[in-house]
Amino acid sequence: MLTAQDMGYKVPSKESAADIIGLGLHEAVRSLFPSLENHDVERFSKQYSHNFRSYDQTPSQLFPRVREVLVWLRKSGYIISVATGKSRAGLDRVLSALNMTDIFDGSRCADETISKPDPLMLQQLLNQFELTAEEALMVGDTEFDLDMALRAGIPSIGVSYGAHRKDRLLQYNPVAIIDEFIDIKRYILQ
Repeated sequence: MLTAQDMGYKVPSKESAADIIGLGLHEAVRSLFPSLENHDVERFSKQYSHNFRSYDQTPSQLFPRVREVLVWLRKSGYIISVATGKSRAGLDRVLSALNMTDIFDGSRCADETISKPDPLMLQQLLNQFELTAEEALMVGDTEFDLDMALRAGIPSIGVSYGAHRKDRLLQYNPVAIIDEFIDIKRYILQ
């Protein structure tokens, strides 16, 4: 991790870095570097954001059939929202690069509320759309996603091919684990 090198910290393993995918930046830094004081977490986070924007010139790619399923959900009248560990600027940049700025009805980012796995992001989205937890479905590829859904009382679907392994997702009692994004459509239609 370039930022750890820049700041003279021990570089975390790839496994450790992958383990924090889904958390907000400050929470991820605290998890990787638990001995840092708050001002050092803030300094690291700013440097990481700068490095990320400078070096990440490859647009994010969607997993197969994600766009197809999202378009189908939208056309079918479902409300589609994002609850992400990204910052607002980061999410907006990704959605713009993917030409998907108009597909989502709402979103919450880690820099706007409390980060995953706290359920506040989901509760705010439920309130925004005047939905109950039972009327919603959370789809996620990390234990932080599914833990957040469980804490919010929202049924969840785990995605087996994302950041965290299936066995980690299963501990949060998802209604299903899917191996392809198209399986969400099949799940909804059954």
